[in-house]
Amino acid sequence: MAEKVFDKARIYAQIVGAESIWSKKSLIMFIIMSNSQIEVELGKRLRARRLERNLSQQEAAVRAGLTRRTITAVENGEGCALATLIALLRALDSLDFLENFLPIPEISPSEMFRLQEKGVTYKPRQRKHASKPRQPAPPWVWGDEQPQTP
Repeated sequence: MAEKVFDKARIYAQIVGAESIWSKKSLIMFIIMSNSQIEVELGKRLRARRLERNLSQQEAAVRAGLTRRTITAVENGEGCALATLIALLRALDSLDFLENFLPIPEISPSEMFRLQEKGVTYKPRQRKHASKPRQPAPPWVWGDEQPQTP
């Protein structure tokens, strides 16, 4: 029953042009779901995308270079490797969804304006690796204190 309400809400959001509101609800939904529940939801969305493209599981499997059993497993929320997901998205002509998944970090508009005023062209810095954990700072002292003797 909840799935029918969920689908009706999604259709309504598309009709009234509230996709951004719908995506915020999806984000909230993902936050409260377990990993296995997210796998099931993503499987449902991949199945819906495949059906929108009017492809059978076998046709999608051939396009992706996967077995039909793998497509079934992914659609049933049994998980998959990253390479499998990419192959499946490619077969469904849906690689553009990856851009929304992890967009490239951009500079804030105010920082961009400050750089333009200085005549500097912005080039995003690419991190090579994660930062190292910082050591805790020693306690601060004035420097002219004498050790106290009892």
